[in-house]
Amino acid sequence: MDEKKDILRRVYLLYAFMLLFGLAIVVRIAYIQVTQGEELRAKAEKQELRFFSVEAVRGNVLADDGALLATSVPVFEVRMDVASPLISQPFFEAKSDSLALMLSQLFHNKSKASYLNDLKRARKQGNRYLLLRNRATYAQVKQLRKFPILRKGKYKGGLILLAHDKREKPFRELASRTIGYENESEGLFVGIEGAYHNVLKGTDGKQLKRRINNGDWKPMFDGNEIEPQNGQDVVTTIDINIQDVAENALRRNLSENNAEEGCAVLMEVATGRIKAIANLSWDGKSGRYVENYNYALAESVEPGSTFKLASMMALIEDNKVRLTDTIDIGRAAYTVYYSRTMRDVYPIRDGKITIREAFEKSSNVAVSRLVYDAYKEKPERFVEQLYKMSLNQPLDLELAGEGKPYIKHPSDKQHWYGTTLPWMSIGYELSLTPLQILTFYNAVANNGKMVKPLFVDEIRQGGMVLKHFETQVINKSIASQSTIDSVKSLMEGVVTRGTARYLRNSAFTIAGKTGTAQIASGKQGYNKTNYTASFVGYFPASNPQYSCIVVVSNPSSGKIYGGAVAAPVFKEIADKVYATRLDIHDNKIEEQKEHNVLALTGKSLFHEDANQLYSELNIPFHNEASGSVWVKAKADTVGLALHPATYQDNLIPNMRGMNVRDAVFLLENMGLKAHISGHGQVAWQSLKAGSVAAKGQIIELKLLNL
Repeated sequence: MDEKKDILRRVYLLYAFMLLFGLAIVVRIAYIQVTQGEELRAKAEKQELRFFSVEAVRGNVLADDGALLATSVPVFEVRMDVASPLISQPFFEAKSDSLALMLSQLFHNKSKASYLNDLKRARKQGNRYLLLRNRATYAQVKQLRKFPILRKGKYKGGLILLAHDKREKPFRELASRTIGYENESEGLFVGIEGAYHNVLKGTDGKQLKRRINNGDWKPMFDGNEIEPQNGQDVVTTIDINIQDVAENALRRNLSENNAEEGCAVLMEVATGRIKAIANLSWDGKSGRYVENYNYALAESVEPGSTFKLASMMALIEDNKVRLTDTIDIGRAAYTVYYSRTMRDVYPIRDGKITIREAFEKSSNVAVSRLVYDAYKEKPERFVEQLYKMSLNQPLDLELAGEGKPYIKHPSDKQHWYGTTLPWMSIGYELSLTPLQILTFYNAVANNGKMVKPLFVDEIRQGGMVLKHFETQVINKSIASQSTIDSVKSLMEGVVTRGTARYLRNSAFTIAGKTGTAQIASGKQGYNKTNYTASFVGYFPASNPQYSCIVVVSNPSSGKIYGGAVAAPVFKEIADKVYATRLDIHDNKIEEQKEHNVLALTGKSLFHEDANQLYSELNIPFHNEASGSVWVKAKADTVGLALHPATYQDNLIPNMRGMNVRDAVFLLENMGLKAHISGHGQVAWQSLKAGSVAAKGQIIELKLLNL
C-alpha cells in the first residue's frame, strides 16, 4: 500500500512540474508577445522579405531624324524552378538530359555534363530558383522557350525570366565619344549620356521579394509594388548621314597620312547646332583608329596659323593696316626677335607683298611683324582685342571635359617674354581646343555673332516635346561689320589664290584658313617632325550655312600642311552636305525657254515616248536606235534621227531636259534615290553628270517648264 502511495506521489510531482513548466512557457510567450512582439515580427520580416529596386528603362539618345544612337535593350536573368511539384520526377528524368545538351549548345559556357549535374543537384536539394544564365539576350530567350521542360512555361516548366536593361549603340562607334556613357556607381559621366544622366535615367520602382533556399530572393508578385517611371529621350543635333561621311573621311585620311589622331566637326552657322563630330585616334592594341577621346572638345593645343585670323582682325579693328598696304619681308622671308628667328616655309616672290597676300599665303614673317610693330609698345592692347572676341572664355558646354582656353596677358610677368607677342600672333604660346577655334570662325561666318555649340535639340517623352533648346549667344558682336567683311574676303582669297587652292574647284564657294603647327615635345621644345595640320572655314562663302574644322595630328607619310592634309576631309564633308541640301546652293537655275520644236534634240528620251511624240507632232524622223531603251534625237537633212543613248551603271547621267518619269526611272534602276522639286522637265541636278554614282545616293532634281 505504501509503495502504491509512493508511486502516486511521484506521478503527481511530475505532473505538477510539467504543469508549472508549461505555464512558465505560456507566461514567457505572453511576455514576449506583449513586450517584444512587434520588434521581433519586424526583424523576422526583414530577414524573409525585402524591397528591391526595379530599374526604370533608360531613355534613348536620338539623332536629329529620330534614329537611335543609344538605347536600352533587354537582357534576361534566366532561372528555373527545378523542384517545382508540377514537374514530375519521371518527366524530369526523361527530359533533363536533352535540356542540358541544348543549354550547353545555346550558351557555350558549360558542358552538357556540367549542366546536367547542376539540374540534378538542384532537384535533389529542392532548389526552386536555379540560375541558368545571367545575361541572356532576347533571341536566346526565344530559343529557350522551345527547350524540353522549359517549353511548358512558368509553372509547369519552371521557367523564370527576370528582365534587365543593357545599353547599346546601334551605330557602334559612330559619334561614340560624344554620345558617351555613364557609370553612376563609379561617378563616371561622359558625353551626352553623362550630361543628361538625370533626364535619361528615369525613376526606379520597388518590388517585394522573399528569401528562399540557398539565400536567393524570389519576387512575391508578378506586379511591382511601385512602378518605375521610364527615362526621357534626348534628341541630339547630329545628322547621322553626315556623321558617317565625316568619320569615314577622317579615318581614311588618318590612315593615308599615318597620323596619330584627328577630329572633324560640322556646325550650323546661325544656330550653333553640331551636325557631325568625329574623333579618332590610333589604338595599338586593336590596330585601328577608334573613338576613345573627344579630341575636338577636350584637347587644348597651340592652333598655329588658323589663329592668324584673330591677329588680322585685331589689326584691322584698330586701324593698324589696310588690305591694300604692302610689306617687304625680304627674299629670304625671315625676321629676328631677341635672337630668335621667325621664318616662312617658302619665300614669296621678291618679298614685297600686300597685306592680303600675306594672309592668303600664310606668311609668318609678315603677320608677326605687323602685330609686333603695331603693339610692341602696348601689347596689352592686342590681347584685349582677343579678349573682346571671347577667345579667352570657355564655351561652357553641357558636355563635361572642355579644355580651357589659354591666352596670356602681359601683366603675367612670369610667362610673358619679349618674343611672346610675335609668336602669339601666329598661334603659338597660347592654346585653344578645335571646337573653340571653330566657334570663333563660325562667328565670322555669322557676321560677328558668336553662338554656343549645341549638341542637344530636344527632350521628349513618348514622342511629346518637353523642352526645346534655343540658340545661345556668347558674344553679340566680336568685331565691327567692316572688319568682318574684310576678313571674309581674306578667307575667300585663301581658297582661290592661297594655301587652300585644293578647294577652289568645288561646285560651291568655300572660305577658310589652313594651319600647320609644330607640336612641342616637352622640355625638348619644337622639332621638325611633329606637326598638326588643320583647315577651318565655312560654306557657301556667299551665304554661309555651315562651318567646319578638321585637325590631323602628327601626320608622318610626307604631307604635313593643312591644305594638303586636312582640306580634303573638309571638302568631302562639305560635298555631302551640299549634295543633300538643295536650299544652300549658291548657283541659280537659268530658265531657258526654247520654242523650236526641235528643242528636244540632244536630250535623252524613253524610246517608246520618242516614237509616240514625234509621230503625233508629224515631225519626220527615222530610227537608228533599234533595240535601245533610251534615245537621243539629232537633226539631219530629213528631219530627226533617233540614236541610242547609253548610260554607264556607275556614272551619273545628264538628265537636263528629261521628264520626271524618265529621270526617276533611270535613277532608280541605277540604285539612286531622287528628290524632286518643281514642275516640268529637269532643269538642274545636284550630282554632276559623269561623276561616279554610289548605291543609295540621293540626287536632287529641280524641275521647270523649259
